[in-house]
Amino acid sequence: MRSTFTKIPATLAIACAVALGVFSATANAQVRDINETALLLDTLGAPIMSSGLCWHTGYGPAPLWTAGCHAESPMAAAAPLQVYEKVAFDANILFDSNKSALRPAGRDTLDAFVSRMSGLESQSVTAVGYADRMGTGASNQILSEERANAVKSYLVSKGVPADRVKTSAWGETRPSTAAAECKDASNRKNVACMQPDRHVSIEISGTRLAK
Repeated sequence: MRSTFTKIPATLAIACAVALGVFSATANAQVRDINETALLLDTLGAPIMSSGLCWHTGYGPAPLWTAGCHAESPMAAAAPLQVYEKVAFDANILFDSNKSALRPAGRDTLDAFVSRMSGLESQSVTAVGYADRMGTGASNQILSEERANAVKSYLVSKGVPADRVKTSAWGETRPSTAAAECKDASNRKNVACMQPDRHVSIEISGTRLAK
């Protein structure tokens, strides 16, 4: 008996083989709803796979099929979620006795402060002025206000929006030194002793992208 062989195109042979394999493996297959990516499932409810890809029932071109059995999510290629962190820091600016003008060292401190503000969003700056106990309470209140305003003016000159800088002043009512430390306000020694009381405290809070 002579055996006769007929050549068929390789692509057609492969397609037939794949089709037969799918149909034989899924005689009792279940199909998910098209909104659930329309995966072809076997009788145990597991996705039917071939070469690492899941079989779909006419859903989507093959390049969109993934080994995870779902079409590639549009969010997968999106930019990573940006995470912000809260940031807060402060500085202290000292002043000469009975003066509200900034010292060179004070300007240097403020320059460093402004540099640290780079990248901060929703920033809010608070400048609080103080005075020592020499002089009258009324004059010291005014002096502490002038010191706070001097700091604000400098920050604004460096590009900080004026409406972001809030000021307040306490005069001599909240000294950093104790009365027992600096007993005599009439001599040079005690003027130096009260130096910590003549200052402006600045604080900033805001958010920036976490590194």
